[in-house]
Amino acid sequence: MAKTVKLLLTENVDNLGIVGDVVNVRLGYARNFLLPRDLATVPTEAMIADLADKRKQAEADLAELRKRRQAAIQKIDGLEITMSRSCNDQGQLYGSVTQQDIASALSELGFAVRPREVRLAHTIKRVDTFEVLVKFDTDLEANVKLWVVPDRELDLEREEEMEFDNEGNLIEKKKSKRPAAAEAAKQPEAEPADA
Repeated sequence: MAKTVKLLLTENVDNLGIVGDVVNVRLGYARNFLLPRDLATVPTEAMIADLADKRKQAEADLAELRKRRQAAIQKIDGLEITMSRSCNDQGQLYGSVTQQDIASALSELGFAVRPREVRLAHTIKRVDTFEVLVKFDTDLEANVKLWVVPDRELDLEREEEMEFDNEGNLIEKKKSKRPAAAEAAKQPEAEPADA
């Protein structure tokens, strides 16, 4: 039984081809996605000839899209975006900054960027600065600097390290206003015991 099948694309399909391309795809992809959505059909010479005009239009549209993306990449490269997020006092975000969030921020600035074109190396879950890759095509990419800032003033000095004993109980620390050296100087010295 064949694992792949040849089909003629009747519409543009991302990461596969444009109208009029004859592609070799897995049987499940053809049966479950391409054929039910009328994105492809069985290739015949008559169908290829019928789709020739549509293919020329698709090629012209792709060339125009590439020009727009090249212009956008030049403007996006080196751009800095600031996002304010809720976080705890250590700078850990309660949620994470996603590809959708970054794409939305770029769209608000007038750049048509889809979430799948934003490439994150790892999940953004801290207040910090990050380099984000925006990749339209294999040779069309730009770096954006993302500043994730807290939505409030962080109280970093109030937090202290907590200690627990062997049984898991919190060890209460007495807070003294005086330094430890001053405490030792005020205590009387032990008197020697008489024999």
